[in-house]
Amino acid sequence: MGITGGIARSALRQARIELRVQWMSWTALGWLVFPAIGLVVLFFLRDQDVMGSQVTLAQIGIPGLLAMNLVSTGVMGVGGQLQTERDDGTLLRAKAIPHGMQTHLLANVLVFTATALIPVIIMVIAASFMVDGITPRDPVAWLRFAGVAVLGLFATLPIGALLGALMRSPVVLGISSLFLYGAMAISGIFYPLGALPGWLQWVGQVLPTYWLGIGLRSALLPPEAVLLELGGSWRVGPMIIVLGAWALLGLTLAPAALRRMARKQSGSQVAAARDRVMSRGY
Repeated sequence: MGITGGIARSALRQARIELRVQWMSWTALGWLVFPAIGLVVLFFLRDQDVMGSQVTLAQIGIPGLLAMNLVSTGVMGVGGQLQTERDDGTLLRAKAIPHGMQTHLLANVLVFTATALIPVIIMVIAASFMVDGITPRDPVAWLRFAGVAVLGLFATLPIGALLGALMRSPVVLGISSLFLYGAMAISGIFYPLGALPGWLQWVGQVLPTYWLGIGLRSALLPPEAVLLELGGSWRVGPMIIVLGAWALLGLTLAPAALRRMARKQSGSQVAAARDRVMSRGY
């Protein structure tokens, strides 16, 4: 308990310091610029209905924008951070300290959870002034919104850690982002999945992005929006099961990949990475 408590306290202290640095820098604006652009675009679509329903493109698009922000932060943010820390020697230094790797990884989880959830909360508040019918209706809906967002993060953060540990080059990680956004495109987070061909509907339902999107829609949209979903249901039970399964799979595979990466980390690799950056620029 003493060691575990010490790791938790050190991770909290490290997370507070890193978040303070980020909030006092231009990085904080980067969290909000693209979501703000998305909200402005959706504002102009607030009168366009979806498939002849009473739901507008803005209403269905805002939960999709929130889901995209959570997935992008959880996967690409964590993956890119791990690659940076591997190349600049941060992980090597953490490995040299007793329980340093556990502390550092827990601090990263806390930091990325905050950097994903804070912009999402700000976007929900901003959207409530721009588009009607886009805020949770009661405390239960607010709890569902928070629970889905956190569960979605736990389903995607390990994927980012796994990619960051396995992919050696930032270029390869960047290419993988194309597959990530492709997965979001076929997951129905911006448009009803039923509008896609049948085989794409099956593919979309395997991915965590679909279930994160439908979970956020169930918390934010008016009741009549459920008619746009497959089977006319929010499918809360399957949503929890699928996101939980992705989280369990990631939490099973990612630690092994991270331990393997840490074992292979050495001073010569850090020096080689520095030389590569100096010669190629990445």
